[in-house]
Amino acid sequence: MNYHETLDYIYSFVDYGLKSRYKYSPETFDLTRMRILLARLGDPQRRTPSVHVAGTKGKGSVSAMAASMLQAAGFRMGLYTSPHLDDFCERIQFDGHLIPSDELAALTTELRPLFDATPGITTFELTTALAHVWFARQRADFAVLEVGLGGRLDATNVLLPNVCAITSISFDHTHLLGDSLPEIAEEKSGIIKPGVPVVSAPQKPEVAERIAAVARERGSRLIVAGRDWLFRRESYSLAGQTFTARAADAPPEPVTRFALPLLGRHQIENATVALAVVDQLRQQGFTIPPEAAARGLASVQWPGRFEVIQKEKPIVLDCAHNRDSAARLAATLVEMFPGARPALIFGASDDKDVHGMLAELLPLCNRVITARADHPRAGDPEQLAAAVRAVGVALSVNVAHTVSDALAEARQGPEPLVLVTGSIFLVAAVRAALTARVD
Repeated sequence: MNYHETLDYIYSFVDYGLKSRYKYSPETFDLTRMRILLARLGDPQRRTPSVHVAGTKGKGSVSAMAASMLQAAGFRMGLYTSPHLDDFCERIQFDGHLIPSDELAALTTELRPLFDATPGITTFELTTALAHVWFARQRADFAVLEVGLGGRLDATNVLLPNVCAITSISFDHTHLLGDSLPEIAEEKSGIIKPGVPVVSAPQKPEVAERIAAVARERGSRLIVAGRDWLFRRESYSLAGQTFTARAADAPPEPVTRFALPLLGRHQIENATVALAVVDQLRQQGFTIPPEAAARGLASVQWPGRFEVIQKEKPIVLDCAHNRDSAARLAATLVEMFPGARPALIFGASDDKDVHGMLAELLPLCNRVITARADHPRAGDPEQLAAAVRAVGVALSVNVAHTVSDALAEARQGPEPLVLVTGSIFLVAAVRAALTARVD
């Protein structure tokens, strides 16, 4: 198979029309199937020490930060995340480089008979297996893996990691994970393994209680950012931000300052979680000098997270896709562009809390253009426009036929900047359109 045939094959195992109605249960998300598949591949996941990261928001950022710090310390690093922005190969990275498309095609072709012989296999299970095999063949010293959905029944949860991390938990995928925060926290906490330390971001009280209870049940040490690891922002600008962070029981002097290119207060929380993860690995005997951690954070790349494109009439791209992340985006927007009322290009998947996101964003915007990315789960822009009107904030709202049309309309308006958000698929489409213009 060539690369395009490989992608067609990989995606043939998911039915987007049914995805939002899947029952999140062992009958649908079967870890036994994943364990059997990996056993037939020689259990490649057992050959590499690992970090496992779950959460609603920030898990990709924490994964990228932890991998960058470990790579800066000299480890040969595998990184597995999802979904991707521009290219499927982004999901499987080694030492900061995407798996080459021809090698992904060759590996998938090689393993296809085994995949075809695995009844019920999903796209995510197949991709996770490819990542484990690729990391083992590259002789990775370490792998950081991001949970795809939930945690307890996620295909990545066959790991026995060295450290687990749980980032900020909020409402998302409620039709699968539960209608209350404790229910969602229970699913996310499913990655906690007996005796394996777990690092948590600051959480709402009911979430923190559930994570703590699971950690106690499994005899796992719980380290909480903001309690066991202290952090404070020092400065910020469009170029990045600086902060201090240390273990609560560490001497207050000397102060270690870190530079971070990612914007927003929430990214400092994420960075502190990643630092606590690295500290747990250090306590397990892995050599990770503090200066390597600082270099790793300073050089981390994670596009589409309050990513500012161009200086003249900036375009801000953010993959916020639930109410909590929209609120954090709104706070960062006010902080970085005080008083500016952007043109908002908005698109969202049909299973998201559209009204909640809009309630956070619309009071800050001047007008709205709804658009639909070329993706089966993308919401209808006419319905999104109706949702904008229903929120009750008096704004002009237009419907664009294409993402390129939306971008052109937004750039021609009087606003000082353009904000693109609501869906990772929309952000990816706008980035692609901007790249095409540059090319």
